[in-house]
Amino acid sequence: MRIGIDIRCLMHSLFSGISEYTYNLVINLLALDHENEYVLFYNSAQATAAPKFNARNVTVKEFQYPNKLFNLSMRFIGRPRVDQLIGGVDAFIIPNFLFLRLSPQVAKLLIVHDLTFELYPEFFTFKKRLWHTLIGPKIFCDQADTIVAISENTKQDLMTLYQTDPKKITVINPGVSDAFFEPIPEAELSRVSNTYRLPKKYILSLGNLEPRKNVSGLIDAFESITDLETELLIAGGNAWMYKKLYRQAQASKKKNKIRFLGYVDAADKPALYKLATIFAYPSFYEGFGLPPLEAMAVGTPVVTSASSSLPEAVDSAGLLVNPYNTNELTNALQSLLSAPTLALMLSQAGQAQVRKFRWRQQAQLIHQEILKLKKGVK
Repeated sequence: MRIGIDIRCLMHSLFSGISEYTYNLVINLLALDHENEYVLFYNSAQATAAPKFNARNVTVKEFQYPNKLFNLSMRFIGRPRVDQLIGGVDAFIIPNFLFLRLSPQVAKLLIVHDLTFELYPEFFTFKKRLWHTLIGPKIFCDQADTIVAISENTKQDLMTLYQTDPKKITVINPGVSDAFFEPIPEAELSRVSNTYRLPKKYILSLGNLEPRKNVSGLIDAFESITDLETELLIAGGNAWMYKKLYRQAQASKKKNKIRFLGYVDAADKPALYKLATIFAYPSFYEGFGLPPLEAMAVGTPVVTSASSSLPEAVDSAGLLVNPYNTNELTNALQSLLSAPTLALMLSQAGQAQVRKFRWRQQAQLIHQEILKLKKGVK
């Protein structure tokens, strides 16, 4: 079986969210499947090379078409058909909504992370909203032979908003990278601590700086924390309206205790999580939300939102709060800072919970869905 995968989301050197998911999916599929042939489609007019994958049954088809022209051509002309461009495939994995055209006979497995753009359009720029409109996510869902929803919450959204047939939706959660399960040497902890000038006690937030992540609410909650030693470290790449967060932090009465770390390299994340006193993730909406699980894997207690898919991921192994209630968030953070026994209990519970989400086992489930496409089960 010849299987195509769209890896255009890996054209950016700074991975986050969907790009991390796609990269981990590819390397784990290649690790477990040595029989089928994988053809990875990559296009970038920039001088960004496609990632290297070391397996005998993988080929990267790399193109350098101007992205805007390429996307507009597929959207309005229906050409080129990517499966023909890469030499023909039996099935094609679509890891996120992007401009794409495939031949009708190609079996299509679509991965849907979330429908935030439908539910909360106010979290997106006009340009991004137009982009989603032009792509036509519902058409993707209608044409897919199988849809992998990354959470039960996303499945329900698909059924409610797009009237997608539940029979063709399979829920398979993302996995947590193996790097977060491995012991972290003391030398590595020291290196990361020195690199980021980490304080003894800190609350960590990690994610792109955009309104949906509710970093603003976290800054507000932090202002009421009575522990004078604890600092708030905010990690993540600059995104929409990030300057507003910088201004808010600068105006805070605790401005000397709030610091932005910028984009954090993947290699530094395990130690950064591990050294944190608390990981806080009060996002308004997530398709699944991997950062809380990554923190739990290294034993750091988590405070996150009791909304969207986050209760699915964290369950009772973290403190769940209403992201719109600043006092509730403050109280949860304060309780962990003042109760070491509770923090230890959540640390242990978190490490047990996250074992359900190993990438190898999640990739095996997706691999089974790919084989069903070949047999025409769905």
